[in-house]
Amino acid sequence: MTEARGTEEEKGKLRWWQLSLLGVASTIGTGYFLGSGIGIRMAGPSILIAFILAAAGTYTVFEVLARMTADRPEQGSFRSYAKRAFGRWAGFGSGWVYWCSELLIMGSQLTALSLFSRFWFPGMPMWIFAIGYAVLGLAVIFLGNRVFDSMENVLSVIKIAAILMFLIIAGAALMGWIPGGGGKPPAFPHTADTFFPAGYLGLWSGFIFAFYAFGGIEVMGMMAVRLREPKDAPKAGTVMLVVLSIVYLLSIGLTLTLISYKAVDPKRSPFITALGNYHLPFIPHVFNGVLIVAGFSTMVASLYAVTTMLVTLAKDKDAPRLFARKAWGKRPLYAIGLTAAGMAASVVLSFVMPGRIYEYITTAAGLLLLYNWFFILVTAGRLLKFSVFGQIKRWTGMALIVLAVIGSLFHSTSRPGFWGSLIFITVIGIVTLIMQFAVWKRRKIAGRRHGKPLVLRPKRTT
Repeated sequence: MTEARGTEEEKGKLRWWQLSLLGVASTIGTGYFLGSGIGIRMAGPSILIAFILAAAGTYTVFEVLARMTADRPEQGSFRSYAKRAFGRWAGFGSGWVYWCSELLIMGSQLTALSLFSRFWFPGMPMWIFAIGYAVLGLAVIFLGNRVFDSMENVLSVIKIAAILMFLIIAGAALMGWIPGGGGKPPAFPHTADTFFPAGYLGLWSGFIFAFYAFGGIEVMGMMAVRLREPKDAPKAGTVMLVVLSIVYLLSIGLTLTLISYKAVDPKRSPFITALGNYHLPFIPHVFNGVLIVAGFSTMVASLYAVTTMLVTLAKDKDAPRLFARKAWGKRPLYAIGLTAAGMAASVVLSFVMPGRIYEYITTAAGLLLLYNWFFILVTAGRLLKFSVFGQIKRWTGMALIVLAVIGSLFHSTSRPGFWGSLIFITVIGIVTLIMQFAVWKRRKIAGRRHGKPLVLRPKRTT
């Protein structure tokens, strides 16, 4: 009964537009402001096609997730739906794959935040910035949903304002109203050779990073349980994705008009690079501050997601029950503690491993996220009824995700991340098999012997 009341207290507080803002806060971050530069370097201007396809694929995932949420809101979101559709193994595997993906994403985000901060303090070790941002993020999560919601709403507005600022300044530069440009007149690459400088294989390789820029929509699914009207979840997601798609295409299109794709440095935001040739001494500093705000916002959203996921796993006995316990004002301290430990390991990994670690971690994190998105679409096929057009959309989304995953094999930057993601999947798969045959099955048999059948599914509460 206590858990039921706690869940009810979290429901019914968000309006659909607030969920849209939280979705913007969860999505626009380092994957867009920094990770898009990796895709641009791989594909050149043709990355715009990848963003259009990624937006379509992302929409198919969120649409089915929103429908499942509207039909039956669950705190564990897609993990709970996977468990209902296929059994305990699916919920266990899906939850832990997502937990690992978000930890890698947080490591990627902290690396990016440290890179942004060195724009002002080039001599400062990156690990100092990473620790500072991690502690601040954990503090926000510790303060609870109310502080989290308020902060994310404010930061989402700041991010939208910053992108609008970039669009206005870039538009003014394009019109010649701002001096500079390095002597090269702005021109959008409109021929086949300039639009596809790396060929179609380059476009295919960069596809994963276009998808990564939309990472965060699954966090909206987890927050949708707190809507006043769960049936508004599809509307909130549709508005958010339409706005994001337009903004992404305009901003990247303007960037590639102002500078050559070869000028983009994967370790520096392409938007700051685009403005660097113009006489705007203060704008790069303002925009860098916004990049830090954006990265911190998505990092906190990831912290919220992994903590919530760990609590729901613990409640279903798919993680030690310790992590479902609350203390100090009903805060899941143990879950927050494990998340902090995992984040610390991710940070250490990102700074100890040499070479292009940001690109590798970003690729692995994006792939693990896509594996979960693919399984969301598979789960929807079991739980929802689709029209013929609905089935076409669902299969199209699955095909786009598979294409993005395969494309990561064709470039030296993304290939190590692909193999890294397979290592995570293999380990989680082995653990799931052990739990299935050595733990859950044994408990079920023992329960039958004692005349007490084991209930694997969570009890419904009223």
